[in-house]
Amino acid sequence: MLNDTNRIKNLTIHASDGEIGSIEDFYFDDHTWAIRYLIVNTGNWLNRKLVLISPIFLSAPDWEHKTLRISLTKKQIENSPDINTRKPVSRQHEAEYMDYYNSSYYWGGNSMWGSGMYPMGLYPAAPLAPRAEGDHLEWADSHLRSTSAVADYHIEASDGDIGHVTDFIVDENNWGIRYMAVKTRNWLPGKTVLISPDWIDGVSWPDSKVTVGLSREALQTAPEYVESESITRAYENTLHDHYGRRPYWLGESLHVHV
Repeated sequence: MLNDTNRIKNLTIHASDGEIGSIEDFYFDDHTWAIRYLIVNTGNWLNRKLVLISPIFLSAPDWEHKTLRISLTKKQIENSPDINTRKPVSRQHEAEYMDYYNSSYYWGGNSMWGSGMYPMGLYPAAPLAPRAEGDHLEWADSHLRSTSAVADYHIEASDGDIGHVTDFIVDENNWGIRYMAVKTRNWLPGKTVLISPDWIDGVSWPDSKVTVGLSREALQTAPEYVESESITRAYENTLHDHYGRRPYWLGESLHVHV
């Protein structure tokens, strides 16, 4: 199921033994465009307030009760490595986090979630094989970006500026970002359309700009995205047909647009 990050933020986070807080932001990997961590605000429960929760510990969202449950106890979260989410999260910090929970490094494989590690509660029941010392140093640089920071990035079409990012559409099955929601402010009347990370030519992080190989006319005439309506497969088929692009469900790919 596909849902936008703004809607997911409205869910209350529950550990296995009680409520822990609410989602404040998300970190995604700018190579694969997968959500790597939820930044959870624990309110007055913990002195440090903000903690990272990996999607590998999440169950499917309960939209009826507006909750998102994780397979961790409050004590595990309380004792987890203290990571300052107000500063860039280093690969060393990520390795400490994964080591604490005895999880595989997601950057150690060829798929979106590394070697045999996937979200939706598939946390390994048995201890993992010991890692060689320094394994995490082979991939020294972290590629985490905040969805809140990337929202409002400018979109540059093949023939000029077209609008800006307003939201991200996430696949609940693997927590990959399927689409960016883009407000086409430079055309009247403006509307919101979706763009897949697969269609991005490049991202200039210093300039806060995303370049896509699509014309302004193609974006202007694309099927409109309405936040209050569910994204159906029929809508996605229409969207991909409009852009003349291969649907992602016919073959998974890793997005590398640095």
